[in-house]
Amino acid sequence: MLSPMKWRRLFCAVRGMPGNAPKHTECARLASDPVLVCSRLQSGELEAVVNRFGATLVWLDDDQSIQGSYWGDREAGLVGDRLYVRGDTPVHSALHELCHYVCMPTEVRASLDTNAGGDYDEENGVCFLQILLADQLPACGRSRMLSDMDEWGYTFRLGSAKAWFEGDAADAREWLEGHGLIDASLNPTWALRDSR
Repeated sequence: MLSPMKWRRLFCAVRGMPGNAPKHTECARLASDPVLVCSRLQSGELEAVVNRFGATLVWLDDDQSIQGSYWGDREAGLVGDRLYVRGDTPVHSALHELCHYVCMPTEVRASLDTNAGGDYDEENGVCFLQILLADQLPACGRSRMLSDMDEWGYTFRLGSAKAWFEGDAADAREWLEGHGLIDASLNPTWALRDSR
């Protein structure tokens, strides 16, 4: 399987990221966004998921740049145990960065600032876990996460995030189970990866 993030980087370079993030106050415009954004989640639901991993969700004002954002613009940022989002941050981006926090070794997490790094196996684990965590968000869910990943440009060998998740992600599942991050029933354990 080709690494989802490598393809996402290529996609973003070709397509380009949105130039000016919409304001949180432009809720009508956000409602037509092709991907689910954080302001459309129920109050407190993203915080609950982030907090279960011992991290802190930081909401930024509409016009603030997002600290620790690898991609810039409206993409979620990660610095230490803080996940930074705005109202127009895509939910898939917030969960993806949170899952990097969960899946990285302790020694990397200790000095985390913007670039989560990680190898091929870790990246696939991150993508798999973000799909599972979407079910913890009533306003999102797995189906919406899969379609939003496709919309945003995650590209998989089998053609879609759903096809990858259901038919080509055994290695990602095994990696997550091996690190104690999910159980055999695909439930998050709410633990963080320890070491390499």
